[in-house]
Amino acid sequence: MTIASAPVVEESAPRHAVLPERRFGKTEERVPILGLGTAPGGIGLTDEEAVALLHAAIDRGVTYLDTAPGYNRAHSQLGQVLPARRREVFLATKAFASTAEEVLRIHEQSLHDLRVEDVDLLYVHCVGSLDPEQVLAPDGAFAGLREAQRRGWTRYIGFTAHHSPWKAEKILREVEVDAVMLAMNYVDRHTYGFEEKVLPLARSLDVGVACMKTFGGAREMNYELHRVSHLGERNHHLPFRYALGLPGVSLAVIGMFTLEELERNIAWARAWEPLTAEEQERLDTEGRDLAGEWGPHFGTVE
Repeated sequence: MTIASAPVVEESAPRHAVLPERRFGKTEERVPILGLGTAPGGIGLTDEEAVALLHAAIDRGVTYLDTAPGYNRAHSQLGQVLPARRREVFLATKAFASTAEEVLRIHEQSLHDLRVEDVDLLYVHCVGSLDPEQVLAPDGAFAGLREAQRRGWTRYIGFTAHHSPWKAEKILREVEVDAVMLAMNYVDRHTYGFEEKVLPLARSLDVGVACMKTFGGAREMNYELHRVSHLGERNHHLPFRYALGLPGVSLAVIGMFTLEELERNIAWARAWEPLTAEEQERLDTEGRDLAGEWGPHFGTVE
């Protein structure tokens, strides 16, 4: 496997350069409209490369960091950064678990690996792959999130959803959460439809919404190769603008491998503006065509 050279953090790199921010739902937090996903670093970069990229992101104002214990070495890489920079970032991690006991066990290990006492946001990971009745049970995953919150291990709670949008809708109607992260892009809108089925409900409940899979996600969830999004080498500024133009979306969380990718996404964030009617029409047509090619690549719709 070929690994790109480690990102270099220049001495002149601005510290906390200004990025546009938005309110993150009822948490009342202000978050940058661009967040850093750490799966590429944890799976596809060396520790030296990933740590350099993390510092570069924070220096440039990309202070929303999204991670998960399933991202191979991402937690331990963050553990090399967070002791010195914890107060500068909004830190979100996840637990792929159905029961309260599992959530607490997983998250306690996460805190150890991250070398922090708490996180800002703890998600139940990928609820589309879980039984909603089980995670909502008295001893289910969401009870575990509440207990983690009571213990001071997280400030806010939520869930992520890649597929089966009906499960996300059911959970939103039955349990109070602070935030969600949903797979939304102009192609998968025509397959999963989180934009129409879940986003309006989240917005009505004033739940903070992060958008993921902005460029279609990594092919086969493989983060070992660079630029592996379903959109390949296409011009990504329109998909980026699409995601951030969805009503109620606070930020787009994007996994990045290199300083070049980081700088490009930052430039788009600083220059963000809504799509024109002509651009939206173009994406609608292209999105329908690509949806037929991609199919339900994150998992079942129902």
